[in-house]
Amino acid sequence: MRVTKAELHQLIQDKIHQAGLSEEQAGIVSDVLTFADARGIHSHGAMRVEYYSERIAKGGITQEPQFKFEKTGPSCGIFEGDNGSGFVAAEKAMDHAIDIAKETGVAVIGVRNISHSGALAYYVERAAEKDMVAVSVCQSDPMVVPFGGSEPFFGTNPIAFAAPSNDERIITFDMATTVQAWGKILHARSRKESIPDTWAVDEQGNPTTDSTKVNALLPIAGAKGYGLMMMVDVLSGVLLGVPFGKHVSSMYHDLSKGRELGQLHIVINPEFFVGLDTFKQTISTMLDELKAVTPSAGFKEVNYPGERGRMREKNYEENGIEIVDDIYQYLISDAIHYNRYDHKNKFAE
Repeated sequence: MRVTKAELHQLIQDKIHQAGLSEEQAGIVSDVLTFADARGIHSHGAMRVEYYSERIAKGGITQEPQFKFEKTGPSCGIFEGDNGSGFVAAEKAMDHAIDIAKETGVAVIGVRNISHSGALAYYVERAAEKDMVAVSVCQSDPMVVPFGGSEPFFGTNPIAFAAPSNDERIITFDMATTVQAWGKILHARSRKESIPDTWAVDEQGNPTTDSTKVNALLPIAGAKGYGLMMMVDVLSGVLLGVPFGKHVSSMYHDLSKGRELGQLHIVINPEFFVGLDTFKQTISTMLDELKAVTPSAGFKEVNYPGERGRMREKNYEENGIEIVDDIYQYLISDAIHYNRYDHKNKFAE
């Protein structure tokens, strides 16, 4: 099933609103999920709506949260999420970070006690569109074996980065600290597809290609990925006083309770360093020089980070976004399903 970006946005917003969030909050959730699908990041798009709807309806996401932002220093602060929608809290916290960085040159904003916030690329691009450089990191539930270990401890703990150029190009880098994000496993399951044997392990700790038998993910580049995911957990967990590592709540276990997740936004204003115009021009020069690099065998050109996602978005604008039929049927239905996701300790079916 193919739908336009506007159609998909409305379908998602309506379903999230039906589940219990206000139209304003549902609109922000839909902004982020539609962004993901439009960039081809389907693991963080519409396929997640049923899960969010069930958690909202069961009270695991506060429907009318008492958000509070407190500056704790000239360039830092804490955004209290009250276990509300992570999408809404993360966006509002990023806007605070942008405003502070405009005045002081840099902002470090912690977002705590929130639910899942989706694709981090959305938030860092929001800053880049305001001529800022941004980094965002967040923790997730334990589903990755540490390097040298056989039991899950850290989450996929993603890192995102964005920077503006002097034209419409934006560098956008968004990665899990695992070989693949858990959403990629869910996406493979929804399509009944196998996965590469370098992504994950089964109950015995052996590599598996069966997406239904995945017990834990593997860190990217072995010990290096393991170190990165620990860094993310320190910055978005320990630093903010929320649960860390194996103590982080499961995404799918007991959807009636809040998750108390943490996220950290770092925003830098280039004007306070090399100067905005010089920075943006140099970024553009860098991108031009990258595009001029001779491609290796099997490649047509060198792409800068984020370029392929924008190419997919342009293609979808012309041809529509493809949505798996059962997801589309859920979006247009009147149902809010229960107990499909609840009490799944490590994954959804």
